[in-house]
Amino acid sequence: MAGKHLHSSFSSRERPIYTSPIIIIVLSLLTISSIFFFFSSSSSSTSSLSSKSSFSISNPNPNFEYSFVDSLENFLTNKLPKHTKDDTVSFADDEAIMKLDDLIWKTENDRVYGDLSYPAASVPLRVYVYEMPSKFTYDLLWLFRNTYKQTSNLTSNGSPVHRLIEQHSIDYWLWADLIAPESKRLLKNVIRVHKQDEADLFYIPFFTTISYFLMDKLEWKPLYREVLKWVTDQPAWKRSGGRDHILPVHHPWSFKSVRRHMKTAIWLLPDMDSTGNWYKPGQVYLEKDVILPYVSNVDFCGTDCLRENESKRSTLLFFRGRLKRNAGGKIRSQLVAELSGVDGVVIEEGTAGEAGKAAAQNGMRTSLFCLSPAGDTPSSARLFDAIVSGCIPVIVSDELELPFEGIIDYRKIAVFVSSSDALRSSWLVSHLKSYSPSEIKKKQKFLAKYSRHFLYSNPAQPLGPEDLTWRMIAGKLVNIKLHIRRSQRAVQGSRNLCTCECRVSNSSLQSPLL
Repeated sequence: MAGKHLHSSFSSRERPIYTSPIIIIVLSLLTISSIFFFFSSSSSSTSSLSSKSSFSISNPNPNFEYSFVDSLENFLTNKLPKHTKDDTVSFADDEAIMKLDDLIWKTENDRVYGDLSYPAASVPLRVYVYEMPSKFTYDLLWLFRNTYKQTSNLTSNGSPVHRLIEQHSIDYWLWADLIAPESKRLLKNVIRVHKQDEADLFYIPFFTTISYFLMDKLEWKPLYREVLKWVTDQPAWKRSGGRDHILPVHHPWSFKSVRRHMKTAIWLLPDMDSTGNWYKPGQVYLEKDVILPYVSNVDFCGTDCLRENESKRSTLLFFRGRLKRNAGGKIRSQLVAELSGVDGVVIEEGTAGEAGKAAAQNGMRTSLFCLSPAGDTPSSARLFDAIVSGCIPVIVSDELELPFEGIIDYRKIAVFVSSSDALRSSWLVSHLKSYSPSEIKKKQKFLAKYSRHFLYSNPAQPLGPEDLTWRMIAGKLVNIKLHIRRSQRAVQGSRNLCTCECRVSNSSLQSPLL
């Protein structure tokens, strides 16, 4: 208080003015020193923070559901959405089809003249979700939920059925987000509409993978035919020939008996096997379909986990999984023969259950590179397990198509190796050893950044796989409308339909222009 009293005892004219040169020099030196100390400290703090924050993605939000089993349990027991009145019908005659076509034309016409960016930037996408009978939707989800503990139920190649369904549960994640109340949704690039004439696209909420693996053949075959008839009887399907319909068929065995009748729809796929084992020529191609990632088998490794394991990655190359596969996956056994016993390489036969998951997860988190060879099809869940584990994928699958390519540059996070090179004696290990520590660190940082694109969740998050799915589909919308209009006005007998059925394969390799 004395200081305050002293300060107030001077008037503005009575305050002393110090003009001594020595005092001025001392004050200047102190000021310069303070400035230097401030910037030095800031630089040091920034450098320290930078060294600690090698990885930029945060851990998953605890308020979100990332487990299919947990999310489904909550969905079925607590969150069943209230029924909303839509205009789905059971059958449509020619008059109903023409009426819908006129209404859709009016909606599109209003948008063309009212929004100068439409349809090139048709955001948000307007999606109509069919109100299908419960035997196609909720009953199948309950079937999975009520039989989940029967983990001894295996497929012909030894995979636990329920775990396999989880890997391919993209149909659940997309549907659960679409039908959630708009107030609880985070995605802004897609909305659900309840009138067909307002829709850009139509979503078919049928669980093809659950029905295939949890129903007897005598049950799912007639069920598939019922679904086919129900969907193709809809006026929107008849109007467009199904070109603006979205069909999730994420397991290549599912819906196989009838899907040829719905090949014009946009299929949501794990890959595009071109051998003819899973998809016939003309059924799948990049111009209309979308590749979606598997749901990973292992837990997500976030910022803290990546930092903790950064110094533990002592294994050069790791693989744990089925060592023998059919069809396109035969390269696995050849790679095992080539890599077995090599220093720095761990190759293990996979096992089911929590112990198997823990072993795979630990191996990926303590390795620099993770081998991702083809499975029975060109794709494998191993790729996405590696990504969310911070392990650089080594992709040995010549015909692989990747999710969201065009948005994501996989060269930043993965090593691509041809099958012929991978099987050359000692070549693969030498190639991986040629990567410098700085190159490895760079890929690891991009892995940390990109891993969020492969985390399905409820609610769906911006930049998650659900979000990127709609971004990819939005890019196809103009072409979809083009083919719908052309098919509607084509003269009978003309070669009116531009398709890619002439393509021999879905190889990413460039071929000469014809």
